[in-house]
Formats: sequence, C-alpha cells, structure tokens
Amino acid sequence: MSEALKYIHQRSWMGSRPGLSRIRELLEKLSNPENSLKFIHIAGTNGKGSTAAMLSSVLTESGYKTGLFTSPYIHKFNERMRINNLNITDDELDIYTEMVKEQVEKMVDKPTEFELITAIAFMYFAKSGCDVVVLEVGMGGALDST
Repeated sequence: MSEALKYIHQRSWMGSRPGLSRIRELLEKLSNPENSLKFIHIAGTNGKGSTAAMLSSVLTESGYKTGLFTSPYIHKFNERMRINNLNITDDELDIYTEMVKEQVEKMVDKPTEFELITAIAFMYFAKSGCDVVVLEVGMGGALDST
C-alpha cells in the first residue's frame, strides 16, 4: 500500500460528523481549488455511478477535459479520481495527498476520510485544468462534503 493510501485510510479519519466546517476550512487552506472548477453534481438513490461514468465518457468524447469523482471504487482506489477516463496515477495520488496533508496537519478538527479524499480530488482536478468535473455525492444531502 502506498504512503498516500496509508495516510488516507488512517483510523483517525473515521467517524463522520455532520457539518461542513472541516471541508470548508481545508479547502480554504488550499486556496479553494473547487472555485476554479465547473461541476455536474450527481445525486440520488440508485444509478449515480453509472450515470456519472456515462456522462463523463460523453463529455470526454465531446472534447472536454473531464474529471470524474466517484465512490466507492471497484478494483483500485485510484478509480475514484479520473480524468478523461484515466485513473489518477499512484505518483499523482502521492503528490496531491502530500499537498493536502500539509494543510490538514495545521487543523485542530481533522477532516473525515471522505472529506480528505474530496479535497485531494478537487486539487487534482483544478491543477490538471479540467473543463468540467462529474461529481458523485457521498452520502448526499445538504451537509455532504462534495
């Protein structure tokens, strides 16, 4: 397991608590990468992953640099963050996790695992210059970190 995945999966990230204060603080520390992105936010009970994957493929084939953020993964963690149908590489995951980790360590109220992964994805998509990001919600609702 890579150092990035060891960090992401630490037990200390467990324990989801309602609220957006942690993700907002973390994204602010990262200069709000989400503000440079355009999103298509996929929510609902069933079919989110299929809908997101199909829409991402259509946008990519139409010439857009398209990010895709899904949860969970099927075979490998890297499937959760894709650009133009290609998974984030292990090296890229290490780089973006380290960037986010530097800011997380400055926080008193540490983010949950999902909040951490969301911030890593936003940094990856923003720094990669995505035209649009197809974003699947986590648990959904008004307090979802996506």
